[in-house]
Amino acid sequence: MAQAKQGDKVLVHYTGTYDDGTVFDSSEDRGPLEVTIGTGMVIAGFDRALLDMEPGQKKTVNIPSNEAYGPRAEELIAEIGRDRIPSDLPLEIGQQLQLSLADGGEAIVLIVDLTDTTVTLDANHPMAGLDLNFDLELVEIL
Repeated sequence: MAQAKQGDKVLVHYTGTYDDGTVFDSSEDRGPLEVTIGTGMVIAGFDRALLDMEPGQKKTVNIPSNEAYGPRAEELIAEIGRDRIPSDLPLEIGQQLQLSLADGGEAIVLIVDLTDTTVTLDANHPMAGLDLNFDLELVEIL
């Protein structure tokens, strides 16, 4: 039977969980995910886990944070003055904001602390620093 290899386009069902068992994402209600192995469409550990799988094969993998969304970076947390944010924008801890960057790009940040004069923003990916678990089923090699 054929095994998935670098460059193959595959369909895969997956359920992603944190170490405590909480499900953070699943393809079960949406249908399988189409991935071209080795192109960076998914996190590195997920990509690597698909290699050598055969259609119909299932497996569970643990992906360490360095093969997922990387470690948390303290330099991506910044405290700014509230006066740098439009005064008509209501702010709450846990709220996401989209910021325009000097290079023309955009960044999504999370409000992690508020005072009367400052807002602390975290630009880390929400899953940075976390090991992730995936139940995988290779549905088809296209």
